[in-house]
Amino acid sequence: MKKLWIAALAAALLGHVPTLLAQTTWKLATGYRAESFHTQNIAQFSREVEQATRGQLVIQVHPNNTLAKLNDIRQAVADGRAQAGETIMTSMVKEIPIAGADAVPFVVGSYKDAARLWKLQRPGIEKHFAQRGLTLLYAVPWPPQGLHSSKPVRSLADFKGTQMRTYNSTTQRIAELLGARPVDVAMVDVGKALAEGRMDNMITSALTGVENKVWGSIRYYYEINGWFPKNVVFVSSGAFEALTPEARSAVRKAAAEAEARGWAASESLATSATEELRQNGIRIERIPPDVELEIKRMGEKFSREWVRTVGNEANQIFVPYYLQ
Repeated sequence: MKKLWIAALAAALLGHVPTLLAQTTWKLATGYRAESFHTQNIAQFSREVEQATRGQLVIQVHPNNTLAKLNDIRQAVADGRAQAGETIMTSMVKEIPIAGADAVPFVVGSYKDAARLWKLQRPGIEKHFAQRGLTLLYAVPWPPQGLHSSKPVRSLADFKGTQMRTYNSTTQRIAELLGARPVDVAMVDVGKALAEGRMDNMITSALTGVENKVWGSIRYYYEINGWFPKNVVFVSSGAFEALTPEARSAVRKAAAEAEARGWAASESLATSATEELRQNGIRIERIPPDVELEIKRMGEKFSREWVRTVGNEANQIFVPYYLQ
């Protein structure tokens, strides 16, 4: 009888071995370098998921466009070439217009405002993702866009006739409204363009300024906090639903922690990058009050135009944003 009991126990334990050893692997594609704070945050997220699920779920991070190019990552996840991905939210505006809410210029002025906007934007993004077989995990902003200039800015007239670096339709329009000449310069060519005198100013983050070592040609930096573009991390809904309830809960918890950690890291980087610009001889100044007022008016103009273009879903974001 004792032998039968031991044999039954052994069989029961062996029967659980496949479950204990079962492992799911996700490939997560991102277009950013491994050194980017976004990618480092994802790497920590993946480690925490693996630890929380005791190895049941392993997330392999593929940075720097190695699995799919940045603007193709959403489609790569939808097609099953990757189970999860990260991309900048504005890359999806053609099919999900409300993804562009965080890039409407001169509306959001602080991280607190950016978080409030994301809270209003998130339900719509989740709905559109669900319609495309995707599950939103979290989103983290880049440091805010500031104004780099070779000359001091005392009024909007100081932009007239200058060469402003542009990289999309929004920055081109800003340049035109300010009376500057738009100069299309890829980020990798910023240093060269400055050295050659092909640009006088640009709107981009302090972090980008540091990475491109803009000191020498750029002498002033203004923390106008033009907008806070966000990266979004998501997973195939099929892959997510295939997990056990416990694993899904672990992923959700790790994603919430990654979002909070990422926002804090972004704000910290914004501060440290601005200080690094200062240490390299760039004057950090506040934009004059009348210029700040004009910028806010431009923001109202851009937001009204965006709402008219996008429609009711945009109203659901910006009406409560302005009323709060």
